[in-house]
Amino acid sequence: MKFSEQLRNRVDAIWNASFEHPFVTGVADGSLPIECFIYYVQQDSFYLSRFAQVQAIGAAKALDFYTTSQMAFHARATFDAEHMLHEGFAKDLGLEKNSEGHMANVPAPTAVAYTNHMLSVAYKGSLGEVIAAILPCYWLYWEIGEKYKGSTPGHPVYQKWIDTYGDEWFATLVKEQIDRLDDWAKRASNEEMKRMEDIFVTSSRYEYMFWEMSYTLEKWPV
Repeated sequence: MKFSEQLRNRVDAIWNASFEHPFVTGVADGSLPIECFIYYVQQDSFYLSRFAQVQAIGAAKALDFYTTSQMAFHARATFDAEHMLHEGFAKDLGLEKNSEGHMANVPAPTAVAYTNHMLSVAYKGSLGEVIAAILPCYWLYWEIGEKYKGSTPGHPVYQKWIDTYGDEWFATLVKEQIDRLDDWAKRASNEEMKRMEDIFVTSSRYEYMFWEMSYTLEKWPV
């Protein structure tokens, strides 16, 4: 069994909870209150700005020129996706970016915690650990796109979100990172593989918490 398959089995219950979260099912069937989706877009804009930084750090930690170029390409793809998808959402939903280039005037606790987790891994860990930190975001969204492909939520913004993550261009990016993780695992020590597993599980938990954050419009308590 590939290392990626072991990880996928390890987080199956967590990912199933994401598939059935009322935010995700609400997008798919059109029942999600629009204010929850607006909040999600704002927080995701902040998240992606940090996600691209983590990808760029991963590029610097690569052991060969090709991997450096590909990780840098992924960072650029994150920017392009942010521009293509979220700029469209911003126009449709009447949102504006702040001086930092994202739409969350106050990043929510979960958004801050999740991105700090990834940045901590990026600065302290290997490229394999970096990929373990970011891969749940890629992979889970791809599976959500596949699971709800063909859904007709009856709202153009929700339809665009479903269609984006079920598209083949996104699947190509996901599969590339899965393969990169498996290649790294072949050379990794048992200790590093255990760290990669723990990191992957933590990011998967944060993915679920991101839906919950958006659904409940999470705010700082004080």
